[in-house]
This record gives sequence, structure tokens and C-alpha cells, in this order.
Amino acid sequence: MIRFARTVAAAALTTALALVAGCGGSDSDADAGEDGKALKKVTYLTSFGSFGRDAYAWVAKDKGFFEEAGFDVRIRPGQGTGGVIPAIVSGQAQFGPIDLTGGLLHMGNGQAKDFVAVAAIQQRTMAAIATTEGNGIAAPKDLEGKRLADTPGSVVRNLFPTYAQLAGVDADKVTWVNGEAQTLMGTLAGGSVDGIGQFVVGKPTIEAVTKKKAVLLPYSDVIPDLYGNVLITSKKIAEQDPEMVRRFTAALLKGLEYSLAHSKEAAEILKRNVDTTNPTAAAAELELMAAYVTPKDGSGTTIGTLDSGRVARSIKILEGAGALPKGMTPEQIIDFGLAPKA
Repeated sequence: MIRFARTVAAAALTTALALVAGCGGSDSDADAGEDGKALKKVTYLTSFGSFGRDAYAWVAKDKGFFEEAGFDVRIRPGQGTGGVIPAIVSGQAQFGPIDLTGGLLHMGNGQAKDFVAVAAIQQRTMAAIATTEGNGIAAPKDLEGKRLADTPGSVVRNLFPTYAQLAGVDADKVTWVNGEAQTLMGTLAGGSVDGIGQFVVGKPTIEAVTKKKAVLLPYSDVIPDLYGNVLITSKKIAEQDPEMVRRFTAALLKGLEYSLAHSKEAAEILKRNVDTTNPTAAAAELELMAAYVTPKDGSGTTIGTLDSGRVARSIKILEGAGALPKGMTPEQIIDFGLAPKA
């Protein structure tokens, strides 16, 4: 697990830096807003491409939430956890979401440091293996002998050995090949692979692209305590300008909450910004994601909160599976002082 993760780290770093080259805003960049106040330029990376699940960032920009908070935000498509982390750490982007479990694996195995999570986007992991009917995959054990594609460094791929161990799958009998965020579904449709790494909310888009019924194996069925995506920034920004982090986080989460309440409008906003958007599929992704953003127990906990006890349990699960070295703590990856309070 650790050897594999280190191998893909270099590829992920190269991908991330190529992705954001020339699009990062410096800390000194500023324009004037309508009220004459200077707007701080910020580059934000999505979690994975430009799908409906990430529409809330464009909504926050379109509805003026970022501008109200004092930001001029440039949004760029991310390439998963393994691509977003190095871009944030290097300063080529200031904010972006990653899967918390993927972040733990990168940090715990020495692949990355100098980043912190400041808010939860999803209260449960949405990581999954996705396929379509006819590929002979209906249960985890069916993955043996199959060929799967995902981006190097993605959380689905990095977490797979742990998922496989807990699900009773021989990971050595599963072949992984490299893919790109925006073309994975086309790869599945083309039949060159049996399945892809994907979030569960990708189901409507998979069906729109492949013209077949999607089949998903959610990791949360096997590892229920894991968080999904979290918003990260660099430790430098968190330490030097915590108020900026709080304002940006609040604006982004406002966009998230609005998107879940107005999924069709959010999908249309995404379509205006990303020509390839299928508005029906994008709205369906947001509707599916709603159940993951709010707590499963329906407690009404504030969007964005993070619980140190849950993160500690996740760490123990990963340690027990041999995916993490002993001794990690939630505080190493999360700044609880900046995260929204319940």
C-alpha cells in the first residue's frame, strides 16, 4: 500500500502542477469590487473535473457569495486528491477539496504535508467502484480478475487495498490502469475497462455517457465511518491569515447549501461556465450528494463541521488495515479552530 502510494505521488504532482500552471493568484493580486473594496484573487480547484458534484463553487461565484466575502475566485478543474494537495502546498492554488481519507494516506505515508482541512463537504465518503450492467460486477468479490481505471493518486485507488481487505477481495487479482478525470466515464463506455473509480453521485452522469444502467460498490458499505471531501488550504495561509480562511469557507459552504436546495438552477449555472455539462445529470448528482452533506442521523448538525472522534476512528481503521503508520492524530490534518462549529 505504502509503496504504491509513493509511486503514484510523483505522477500526481506532475499532473497537478501542469493543471494549474499559470492560473494561480498571488496573495498580492487584488481588484476592486462594486463597493470599491479590494477583492483578493484566489485560485480554487474542484475535487475532480467539472461535474455536478462540484457545481457549488460556480454557484458561490455566480450568486456573489465570494465577492461579498471579498474574493475574486478563479475556478479550475482538479484531478482528485493526488492532484489537489500538491497544488495547494506549492501555492499554485489556495483552496480545494480532497477526500479526507486520501489526505490521511498522503500525509501518513510521507507523500505530503503542509496542508490542513478546514471544513467538511461531505459527512460520509462517496468513494466507490462504478461499472455498468453486463460487466459481471455485482459484489466486491466480482472485482477479482477485472480491469479498473482511475487517476493516479485518487482516493478510490489509494484506499482500494484497505477496502479490498475488509471486503474479502484479493487486491492482487485486480488490475488498475491510469485514466483522467474528464475521460474516465468515456473509457468505461468504450469497454476497455470493466469499472472505474468514481464517487457514488457520478451514477447519473455514468448512465448518461454509457447509455447503460450503472452499478456502484460504495466504500461506505464496508467502511462506514469515513468522511468524504473536505476543504483544504495550506498551513501557511491557515496560520498567517485565518480570517481569510473563515470568510472563504463560509462563502463556499453558502454556495454548497444553495446548490443542494436549488439543484436545477445550480446545474444551469454550471452549464453556463462549463459547456460540456449535462444539466439533467448535474442536477441529479447534486440531489444524490445531499444525503452525504448532511449527517446520516439527521441531527441537523451545521454543514461543514468535523468531529475529532470520528476522524480518530477512521485513523484506527486505516492503521488496522496497514494503510497508515501508527500514531497519527486528527489534529495533524484538521485545523479544528477554523472548521465550522456544530
